[in-house]
Formats: sequence, C-alpha cells, structure tokens
Amino acid sequence: MNPFTALRKTQNHGSSLQTTIWLPDADEPNTAPIPGCVLPAWAIDKARTDFVGHPDHLPVPLLKIAIRDMHPGVHARIPANAFTTHPVTEDAPKRMRILLAELHPDALPAPRETMVSTAGDMPGTTEDGWPGFFHRAHRLLPDDGYLLLATRQLRDSGRLTDPLGALIAAARTAGFRYLQHIVVAYAHPDGDQLVALPPSDASPGVTHCDLIALGVIRHA
Repeated sequence: MNPFTALRKTQNHGSSLQTTIWLPDADEPNTAPIPGCVLPAWAIDKARTDFVGHPDHLPVPLLKIAIRDMHPGVHARIPANAFTTHPVTEDAPKRMRILLAELHPDALPAPRETMVSTAGDMPGTTEDGWPGFFHRAHRLLPDDGYLLLATRQLRDSGRLTDPLGALIAAARTAGFRYLQHIVVAYAHPDGDQLVALPPSDASPGVTHCDLIALGVIRHA
C-alpha cells in the first residue's frame, strides 16, 4: 500500500484535528530534511511565506530552535538559527514573528504523560520541562506571532507513538491557541504517485512529519 493513501488524523482528547497536507514541488531536489532535523528546507520556506500570508510573498523572519532533550537546564543548551529576509528592502518584514521548534524524539513526552506545572507554581515560573518552554515562548513572541512545533511519530516497542495531544494541551495552558495541523510529506512526486523518501534517522514506516501551528493569546 502507498504510505500516503491514508494519512492518519491525530486525535486530541477525542476530537480530530483539522489537517492540511504539504507536498514539495515536483522539481524540488531535497524533499527530506538533513539528518538531525525534522522539517525539510522547502517546508521552512513555505512557512515563512504562504502560512503568514504576507503581501507579495515576502518571507518573514523566523527563528528555528532544536530541542533535543528536556533535562534540567535545557533552555541554556538549545541551538538556534535565524532566517532573515534577503535582500533587506523597505517593504521587507523585519520583526521576528515565527518561532519554529524542532522536537527530537528523545525530548517528546511519553504517551498519556501529563505536562502541568506543580502545585504552587505561578504561570511561567517552571524552569524546566515543557510547561516552562511554552511559557517562555509565549513571552518571546509578539501579539501576532506564531509558534510552530515540528515533530514526527516514533516507534516504541514496535508501535508508533504520537505526542501531539500532550504538547497541544501544554501549549494551551501557557496561553497559545491551536490553529492548524500540517502533515509535511517526506516524498518526491512522480507523475500521479508519491514516492516516499524518508530521512535516514526516521523510525521505520514514518514518511512524514507533523507541523503544529499555534497563535498567541493575550489577556488584557
């Protein structure tokens, strides 16, 4: 069976997430991400233009970070890569509106893991773990900013596990609004078929990654 004939809809507390599928252009030579990354370069370019709907499709600045674990002190170890607009013109967007977090499988919450702050914590004071990350991201982004989470399923004891529900729940607690679930295919178009080309470090059977778009909610 073609692995793209029945892309699953991820469940979040029993309700389906609206899903959009992104495919690379037919002439795209690099359909999969480089080892160690989650999102292909063409999908990052698409997020900087099509997703935010900027006039003239000028790419907006984007900050990409890679989260490889959630051990204490992780926030001081996160590598970052800034994507800016070139050439810089008067009409080019200059503010950093998109924070893209690529999540390594080792950093993902276990299935059915509850990610909440401990009793007595004030919002945003949790230094480690996913609650602390989402509160920091919320403070960093402007009112019209977006947090994008790029991850993919992983195989655990022979079964594919999915962390999306727990991640979205923690993001909502920190003040984000769920906007969209995007399936980014690791594939190369060949006529009316899609030929799967997953990266070498993906779990067996995984032929796409998941991109979750979250918007900032501000309270007066």
